[in-house]
Amino acid sequence: MSSPSAERAPLRGLVLLAALAAAVFVAALLIGSSGIGVSRALAALLGSGDPTTRSVLIAVRLPRVLAAFSVGSLLALSGVLLQALFRNSLADPYVLGVSGGAAVGALLAMIAGAAALVVQSAAVAGALGAVGTVYLLSRGGGTPRLLLTGVVLASACGALVSVLLALADSSRVRGMVFWLAGDLEWAVSPTLSAGAAALAVTVAILVARPLNVLAAGELRARTVGLALEAWRTLLFIACATLTAIAVVSAGTVGFVGLITPHAV
Repeated sequence: MSSPSAERAPLRGLVLLAALAAAVFVAALLIGSSGIGVSRALAALLGSGDPTTRSVLIAVRLPRVLAAFSVGSLLALSGVLLQALFRNSLADPYVLGVSGGAAVGALLAMIAGAAALVVQSAAVAGALGAVGTVYLLSRGGGTPRLLLTGVVLASACGALVSVLLALADSSRVRGMVFWLAGDLEWAVSPTLSAGAAALAVTVAILVARPLNVLAAGELRARTVGLALEAWRTLLFIACATLTAIAVVSAGTVGFVGLITPHAV
């Protein structure tokens, strides 16, 4: 029988992480090229500060901070779903090349001068292609084959990104490079990433039981009558979509989906 202190340990960890996240949120609002004190920030948020401070805080920093937290949530949830799907604690959108596939799709659309909706759709298509490729090539091979397939695919996507950058208009390459490195400069409206994160977390909570059964193994899932292929397809689409939205919002950010499921 576990002790009460052991049972409370996860709760204490969540409280600590929540406090740390709140501190980082506040620090990100206050710290920048132009420092903003706590009193000035509160006045700006309440609508009584000077126009310059309000513009910097509300129009620039707040959207970027919200986008950063939303992207982290999307990648973390995608990592949880991939680990449940592959039954592998090392599965992650970045390691398995899903982020790279989304980046390739988005870059192709950007170079073609496509609209924002087309760029987002191309990122989803690239992520879907990546996760599908990893799944098909690693079936029956266990953990080593899964990780090797993901690493090879990620490397291939990295090579394709380099080729696309070499072929792109020189006036746009600088912005693309910063975006690929993880850039929130263009995150002026975090509505898409924040809305997707909130919806995805809500849906994941509602379907937590089938996900736990799926993570327990194929035999257990078939025993309880879980529609295995249907759930796998849904998870493929969900992981690809979440990763694509994160990549479009902030570029390729690595290892968030790997670390977060283990941290909580």
